[in-house]
Amino acid sequence: MRTLAAAAGALLAASLAAAHEHHNVTHIDPGVPIGAAMYVHMTLQTFTWGILFPIGMVLGLTKSRYHVPLQSVGIGLSLLGSYLGHHHGGREYPATVHGLMAKIIFVLLITQASLGIFLKLHILETTVRPHIRRAHKVVGVLYPIVGWTQMLFGVATALNFCRGGNLGQCAAHYIMGSAFIAYAAILVIMLNVGGAWLKRTGFSQEMLDSTVITVWGIVNTFTEHHGGPWTHKDMQHTMMGVLWWAGGMLGMFLSRKGQRSFVPAIIIVFTGWGMSAHEQDLMISSKIHALFGYALIAAGVLRVVEVCFVLHDAPSDSAHIRIFQHLPPYLLVLGGTLFISATNEEMHNANDLGIDHVSYALFDFSLSFLIYLIITFLVHLYQNTGRNAGTRSVESNAQEAGYSQLATRGGGDPDADGPEAYELTEHGSDDDAVKIGGEDEVDWIGNGEPHRGGGPLRL
Repeated sequence: MRTLAAAAGALLAASLAAAHEHHNVTHIDPGVPIGAAMYVHMTLQTFTWGILFPIGMVLGLTKSRYHVPLQSVGIGLSLLGSYLGHHHGGREYPATVHGLMAKIIFVLLITQASLGIFLKLHILETTVRPHIRRAHKVVGVLYPIVGWTQMLFGVATALNFCRGGNLGQCAAHYIMGSAFIAYAAILVIMLNVGGAWLKRTGFSQEMLDSTVITVWGIVNTFTEHHGGPWTHKDMQHTMMGVLWWAGGMLGMFLSRKGQRSFVPAIIIVFTGWGMSAHEQDLMISSKIHALFGYALIAAGVLRVVEVCFVLHDAPSDSAHIRIFQHLPPYLLVLGGTLFISATNEEMHNANDLGIDHVSYALFDFSLSFLIYLIITFLVHLYQNTGRNAGTRSVESNAQEAGYSQLATRGGGDPDADGPEAYELTEHGSDDDAVKIGGEDEVDWIGNGEPHRGGGPLRL
């Protein structure tokens, strides 16, 4: 409690101190070095918002006792990083969206800390507390999204990108690339823990995918051309939107009543093909765009293989995840990473530095591995900490030991029985004998010959 209160007070003071002007800076002087303090700022904030806070969010969702200490440490590191970002003595930056986002983040931190303190007080249990708990959860889930967005803004600010006429093209790359990474994260979550929800709601994964693709396609169709003469790029981007809403509607129809569908995967394949043939001004840019397209093509093809030939149109079983099922979401992460790093300014910067497409792509490959590691680790953490600790291991151990789940009497739900469903108990009734091969009684001695107890040995 004292830790949270102190953190909230320090947070408020730091937010007021950080709201200073940027010393009337109107442009960035690339001749001034960034400075060691600014590099520490970048490292601290990336670690805090990219790793620490997401872990704390997961621990909060699982009601782990480590949630509050970890988030308190995260608040402290974020405050330190923010201080260094405003008192670094190196290259100065004008007012940017990164600075505006920092103020929004301070409000979120204050709000979340205040909500957490209220929950720790355990007052107004039946009236106010349920609403505060829901608000605390919503704000906490926003942390990874807000942190990812701020990190992209930070990179653009540090390198003086996405200004003036480059803003639209930069935003398109960052939004679409991030969307592919988010899609991959959703697929991983649904693969591991979303099966029960899909079964309960009667939806299939493809229904959700097709719905989002349809909406996105409609928006994309009417936002890619901004007046003036049409260019090949404008036409290609607009027709990509048409492809998405046309294919998305087909996917929604084929995915009704919980059925699986190939359509979202095929749309990804077609999108990848279009991107792989999307010619650019620089050779390195054309190569990176082609790699992005190939990653999407591979992700779509492997998703079709997974749905049609690995799962045979059946839903995924979180208890029996095949390693093959990690390939499509990983390739989506790779594609998103490549596309985020393929803006005009980024490509010209790499070309001016003499970096070839192989070195550039290898960096993106490495970054995609780290991003996918974080995604899968967070899902693993959710399944094995707090209130979820131990439940999964009991289930898997029972299955590995050769036990199958027993049906309950009276039409009960076997899933509600928990680990006890795997216990082999003796009820003293012939009706409870396990049926194997169509017979109620199994002679383990042979040919029904009596054993010393006066009859066939029964199970």
